[in-house]
Amino acid sequence: MTTAVNNPEEMRPPEPPGLKTWIRKNLFHGWFNSLLTIISLALIIVVVIGLFRWIFFVADWEPVLNFPLIYLVGQYPREQLWRVGLMFAIYSLMMGLSWRKWSGIMRVLTLTYAGFFVVLAFWPAPIPTLELWMRAALLANLGIIALGYLIGGSKRLTPRVLLIAWLFSLVVSLFLLYGTPMLGILTLVPTNEWGGLLVTLLLAIGAIVLSFPLGVLLALGRRSTLPIIRIICTIFIETIRGVPLISILFMFSLIVPLLLPTGIRIDRLMRALIAMTIFSSAYTAENVRGGLAAIPFGQTEAAKAVGHSNFQITALIVLPQAIRLVIPPIVGQFISLFKDTTLASAIAVFELKLVGTSIINSEPEYLGLQMEVYGFIAVVFWILSYMMSHASRRLESSLGVGER
Repeated sequence: MTTAVNNPEEMRPPEPPGLKTWIRKNLFHGWFNSLLTIISLALIIVVVIGLFRWIFFVADWEPVLNFPLIYLVGQYPREQLWRVGLMFAIYSLMMGLSWRKWSGIMRVLTLTYAGFFVVLAFWPAPIPTLELWMRAALLANLGIIALGYLIGGSKRLTPRVLLIAWLFSLVVSLFLLYGTPMLGILTLVPTNEWGGLLVTLLLAIGAIVLSFPLGVLLALGRRSTLPIIRIICTIFIETIRGVPLISILFMFSLIVPLLLPTGIRIDRLMRALIAMTIFSSAYTAENVRGGLAAIPFGQTEAAKAVGHSNFQITALIVLPQAIRLVIPPIVGQFISLFKDTTLASAIAVFELKLVGTSIINSEPEYLGLQMEVYGFIAVVFWILSYMMSHASRRLESSLGVGER
C-alpha cells in the first residue's frame, strides 16, 4: 500500500552542499586525500610562479613582437597587403551576418575574431613594422562586424543564402590573394610568397572543407552493395590510414611531379593541400562509417515500407543521424588535422612554425630564443584548437548529442 506525500517540503530534493562541505568531502576527506591536495597545490603554485616570472621578467619577446606581419602573412608583398585587408573585411562582414543569423556558436567565434583585430591593432611593435594606417584598418573591422550584425536581421538573408555566401567568400578570398593574369587588375602573387598563419589556416580550412564530403562518399562507398565500389573504397581507406601523413606529403611533393606530363606543374602549396585532404578523408570516412553502423536497421526497413527510395533513405534519414552521432570524433580529427599543418614545413611550405624557425635563424641574437617563439606559436594553436572544440560542444548541445 502506497501513501501520498502531502508535505511539499518532503518532496523537495536536498539542497546542494556548501563550499566548505564540498572542499572537506572532495579535497580533505581523510589524511591521504589531504596530503595529495596539499602536494598538488604546492606544485601548482610553484609552476604558476615560475611561469609568471619567466614570461614577464626572464623571456625576451623581441623575435615575437617585432615581426607580427611575418607571423601573419609571411613574405606576402607589402605593397599588396591591401588585398589581405580586403579579405579580412569580407570575413568580418560574414562573421557579423552569421552572428545575427546563427547566434550561439557564431557569437563566440565572432567575438574571438574581433579580439584578434584588437590584439593585433595594439600589438607593441615598432611603427615601421605595423604602421598607423594598418592599425586603423584592423580596428575598422570591428565596425564591419557591427554592420554585418545589423544587416543580418533581414528576413531575405536565409541560412541557405548565408551558407552560399560563405562558400563564395572563400573563392573570392583565394582570388584576391593569388590574383589573375587575365584582367590585369590584380598582379599574381605566387604561393611561395605566402606564409605564416595565413597558410596554416588555408591548409586547415581547405583540407577540412574538402575532406568532409569526400570522407562521407568513401564511407557510403565502403558500405555499398556493389563489390567493385566497396573494394576500391576499402583499399583506399586502409592504405591511407596505414601510412603517416609525412610520407603522403613527401609522396605528393617529390613523386607526383615526376608522374605528371611535361609542362604541367602543381603548386607546392596545392600539393600539400591535396595530400592533407586525402589523409583526412580516410579518417573521416571511418568516423562516418561508425555512425552509419550505429543507426538501427529498422529505420531503413520502415522507410522502405512507406515507399522511400534508397537515395532518400540515405540522404534524409540515415546520413543526418549518423553525422550527428559522430560530431565529437570528426571535430577531434579536424583539430588534429589543424595541428598537423606544421608537418607541411617538411616540404618547404612556409606555415606558421616554419616562419617562426626562419625568424629564429634570421638573426644571431635570436638563436637562443626558441622557447619564446615556439611558446607563442603553441599559444596560437591552442587558442584556435580550443575555439574549434568549444564550437563542437555548442553544436552537440544544440543537437542533443548524448541525450535520450
